[in-house]
Amino acid sequence: MQRRSFWKSLAAAGVVTAAQPVVPTTTARGASRGQADHGEANRLGWFREAKFGMFIHWGLYAIPARGEWVQFHRGISGPEYEKYAARFNPTKFNAREWVALAKEAGQKYMVLTTKHHDGFCMWDSKLTDYTIVKAAPFGRDPLKELAEECRRQGVTLGVYYSVKDWHHPEYPTLYTRREKKHPDGFHGFPNPKADFMKYLDYMQGQLRELMTGYGPIGTLFFDWYGDAFESELERRRAQEIVDMVHELQPTCAINNRLAGIGADYGTPEQQIPEGGGETAFEVCMTIGRSWGYSRNDEFKDGKTIIFNLSDIAGKGGNYLLNVGPTEEGLIRDEEVRTLREVGQWLKVNGEAIYDTTPGPNMRWEQSVKMVTRRPGKEYLHVVDWPQDQRVFYFDFRHRLKKAYLLADPAQADLKVDVSRRSLMIHVPPEPPDPVNSIIVLSYDERPS
Repeated sequence: MQRRSFWKSLAAAGVVTAAQPVVPTTTARGASRGQADHGEANRLGWFREAKFGMFIHWGLYAIPARGEWVQFHRGISGPEYEKYAARFNPTKFNAREWVALAKEAGQKYMVLTTKHHDGFCMWDSKLTDYTIVKAAPFGRDPLKELAEECRRQGVTLGVYYSVKDWHHPEYPTLYTRREKKHPDGFHGFPNPKADFMKYLDYMQGQLRELMTGYGPIGTLFFDWYGDAFESELERRRAQEIVDMVHELQPTCAINNRLAGIGADYGTPEQQIPEGGGETAFEVCMTIGRSWGYSRNDEFKDGKTIIFNLSDIAGKGGNYLLNVGPTEEGLIRDEEVRTLREVGQWLKVNGEAIYDTTPGPNMRWEQSVKMVTRRPGKEYLHVVDWPQDQRVFYFDFRHRLKKAYLLADPAQADLKVDVSRRSLMIHVPPEPPDPVNSIIVLSYDERPS
């Protein structure tokens, strides 16, 4: 992953039970052209409802345990880096446990790094031997196992695919990141005669495998195109790839990191935008400091993640929260603990997150920090519980039916002083939740 400006990116563009995924079921193979033309609304319908997903950065880089950019940062040659494959045997990987954890955390979808910048494939690709099935002693296809568990447990599967590839000989070094250590870019097997068109053939073939071999795919997360797709020929090839994805998976939403081509949504990284907008977006963020497994990591607690999730939902976005499993295939205890804290909060307050639309900007308000909406309801996210037991809401233009705390099973009425376009809500001395307490405003949808 690589930090990017949100606005630049837009401009470039707990119980295991059988259930149905959020994404509409489609045939993975042989979709008609008419099916491929469902359009952005169908691709983003499930996505906007889901709000919260699990990102998984997992690959060979878990062995050196210094993050997913370790090959670049340490300048490891291709032949040396390939040696990690012979050591990669994550026998403690359990797809059922991973998907069950996502469900327990309240995450509606899951995105796995099928190929990161190092080029190592985390599925049984027929186009290269550099895969976890053929090059590693593990010999299993974790994507297949996750796809089966996602279908069984009702979680939507998404795939991450890095455009950049430090391993494939036809990926141009010049199209990789340049810095003082690598002024002309970095590649494990640099090839001055690299043919990007040949690489795009390989990339399109691999994406066809992913779109046809693993059932419904809800989202395709491209990453890092660098200087690629600046020529008209390259952009046409990128559009062909997008068209293929939509033909094979009509409801698959695509992010904006294929130079903005085919973009359904933006991807601010490690930062939450100040405001929302009409364009769909998904904040991708780590629980720790790095995306891939790093031994010396620090972790965000549940309180921070709950605040972030509420903030993002209040701006109309999604939250894709990353875990970095170990070389053994385990999600770390610190990440599990944080996810479970969020899941406990969502069991009570999920109505104020899932399938909501954004409310007004609450930047200057003292108690109410976010507002989310459903038809006939507004949800005030009260982070700072007022000592005077009064919550002020400055922008309410409906006929109020009742106000109550979402955490109150009895939905007992709260006293409300109604002004022309504002409300003063009287609340108990103590908040029902130490992190974010939700006040529900139920109203008549006819204008006041």
